Amino acid sequence: MTDTQHFVFVLIEEFSHLAFSCAVEPLRIANLVSGQDLYKWSFVSENGETAVCSNGSVTLVHGGLDEIPKCDQIFALSGIHMRNHVTRPLLAALRRERARGTPVGALCSGAWVLAEAGFLDGMQAAIHWEYHDSFMENFPEVNLVRSVFVADEKHMTASGGTATADLMLHLIERDHGYDLSVAVADQMVYNAVRNATAEQRVSLQSRNGMRNPHMAKAIQRMHDTIENPVSPAEIAAEIGISTRQLERLFGKYLNTSPKKYFMEMRLERARNLLIQTEASVTDVAMACGFESPGHFTRVYRASFGVTPALQRSRIT
Repeated sequence: MTDTQHFVFVLIEEFSHLAFSCAVEPLRIANLVSGQDLYKWSFVSENGETAVCSNGSVTLVHGGLDEIPKCDQIFALSGIHMRNHVTRPLLAALRRERARGTPVGALCSGAWVLAEAGFLDGMQAAIHWEYHDSFMENFPEVNLVRSVFVADEKHMTASGGTATADLMLHLIERDHGYDLSVAVADQMVYNAVRNATAEQRVSLQSRNGMRNPHMAKAIQRMHDTIENPVSPAEIAAEIGISTRQLERLFGKYLNTSPKKYFMEMRLERARNLLIQTEASVTDVAMACGFESPGHFTRVYRASFGVTPALQRSRIT
């Protein structure tokens, strides 16, 4: 008989209902599919009675911050205006639980709360893209990444929305095997599960840093030339800046280089094509600007940990 894992969700006012559902439902479905009580969950809030999410729905909770039960994992879940709800009692409760040895993670904008508590210094963390600019400004000691979630740090973080489901499915696979995680994803009609290396994708103008016209032009040029990639030097010349200036802009806004960003863009497109189409590995390689299927396979495996063929076999 497998021991039941207990997750506690600290619901912070104006929390994201989408992230909340994507956190709890995979656990419920895992129990249903397995026929075992693999997981149980509790909700707590500052007032100990209810928590109001950003869409106005009211959720009953099991207790207050002083009544957090002994558990295997705590997740701080927040949403919009999270800075208005980072209170002394909240930070004290999270610090107390960490001191007790309970793993503490965060969902959606919850990474901000953990950063305020001083938990994330020197670590990688994920947060919803909308908060990237302000987060980097306020917490430069945290290594903010564009991934949908971070699971290999002491404090797990997910960027919100369906990325929360990706993290939960990752935990289900880690603890109970790949087959169960796939069965849960199937029940959710969720056939494009992302791993931690997948990036958050948003519009060019709303994405972190894309309000800079040179950045917007450079990334648009990358999108337009995925099949026949051009060099950062060529892109810089086309938009009227130096290569060095382009490097500085990518470092400032995206914490990466133009070359690395372009490669990640091509690999992400390749992954989507493998998952969402029947195109051959050779055709995918050509569509994403790789010189040969062999080169594509080597780069893809180095980035995602699986070959393109194995990536496809996991979703068919």
